Amino acid sequence: MPAAPAPILLLAALAVAVCQTVVVAALPLFGQDLGVSATTATWLLTAFMLASAVTTPIAGRLGDLYGHRRVLIAGLAALAAGSLLAAASDHAGWFAGLLAGRALQGVSGGVLPAAFGLARRLAPADRLDGLVAALSAMFGVGGALGMVVAGPIVAVTGTPALFWLGLALAVIPLFGALLLPAGPLPSTVDHRRLDVLGAALLSAALVALLLGISQGRAWGWASAATLGTFVACLVAVAAFVAVERRTAVPVVDLRLLRLPALAATNIATVVISVGMFAAVTIIPQYAQTPTRAGYGFGDGPAETGLLMAPTALLMVVTAPLAARLSRRTSGRATFQLGAVLAAVGLGMLGFVHSAPWQFYVAGAILGAAYGFAFASVGTLVVGAVEHHQTGAASGINTILRTIGGALGAQLAVVVLANSATAPSPLPTEAGYTTAFLASAGIAALAFLAALAIPGTMWRVTVPRRVTTS
Repeated sequence: MPAAPAPILLLAALAVAVCQTVVVAALPLFGQDLGVSATTATWLLTAFMLASAVTTPIAGRLGDLYGHRRVLIAGLAALAAGSLLAAASDHAGWFAGLLAGRALQGVSGGVLPAAFGLARRLAPADRLDGLVAALSAMFGVGGALGMVVAGPIVAVTGTPALFWLGLALAVIPLFGALLLPAGPLPSTVDHRRLDVLGAALLSAALVALLLGISQGRAWGWASAATLGTFVACLVAVAAFVAVERRTAVPVVDLRLLRLPALAATNIATVVISVGMFAAVTIIPQYAQTPTRAGYGFGDGPAETGLLMAPTALLMVVTAPLAARLSRRTSGRATFQLGAVLAAVGLGMLGFVHSAPWQFYVAGAILGAAYGFAFASVGTLVVGAVEHHQTGAASGINTILRTIGGALGAQLAVVVLANSATAPSPLPTEAGYTTAFLASAGIAALAFLAALAIPGTMWRVTVPRRVTTS
């Protein structure tokens, strides 16, 4: 008997989102236990995002061509395998293996466009908009839950348990996905053409960009190494665009980027992701700073998780409201509400951050911001394209969301590192103030970017149910 699709798809999206951020609260501990710097430890988050950014558009395209169920199963299998490798490497104290496991986990980013494609094929028309909004919200809800549960788990059982959790979360929806109906495949699939070159160029561009940002301070911002990585990024991007324009089955369909509604939504998504992921990278580091620095709370991972609990709670509460609000007003208005709340919460932390209760209040505001902003994005994307473009369009949006998040995380680390003064390796409190206020400003820019979303997207319409995979 075919399984009910909604719970399986939601669990799959939740598993990916949890695994992405489950290391955030424990990053300082990973650095201490494995003998690496704070910047290097941050790559445990960035490696997942980078692999996800590369894999997601490929998965979206493959789902549109060969069936989203197959892609969903492959992504969850990668999440399970990566979790197993990461757990074993962490037990052995092998940072390189742990980093490889996190990158393999990141391949599961392809689960998200596959889930959107399956939702559009399998969900009843009157429930599609709610399911799409819920899937979009899982990106934020799962991310917040990952940061919250990580602390208590690490405090009781150690860091390897974070990856055993990932294995368990992957296996449950994996079995469910095997029970979903496969659906018919398109009759026009070109099995001879896969855009391997495009994927390689995209990977090179992303690696060069993130490497330049993360290592710029250590190498020197004007050094040949730093400038060389940024030049390599630009060259790879130019080559990628040239290849994609001439490829029959591109990894990223550049024609979709010219759709006004989708382009505006994608730009707003990148901007809000930079601001929000910068914030979630900053907060745990601030909380775990020893009080001898003159700021911070000296928290362990468990206390850090508790500090971020209001964020997760408010995400869960507000995400289901996003679809209703979008129907009553517009998807754009819902997104902008999230951007305003993010700017308020981050701005508050920029001015007052001396007591935990201030983080509880600001965290609740940020949770509501995540819930409204990210739940509305998926609805806007799906409503902007034809049904056969769902996987590709949601894949593009997810990769841009991931790139924005990776940039936000690395930029936050760079801002804090640049504020440190010898002989102390710790950032100054002024560095945190700058980082919080900069994140607030970026969230405000996301509000302005959303103004470009066309008026035709103001009200979310329910697309017709389709029968193709």
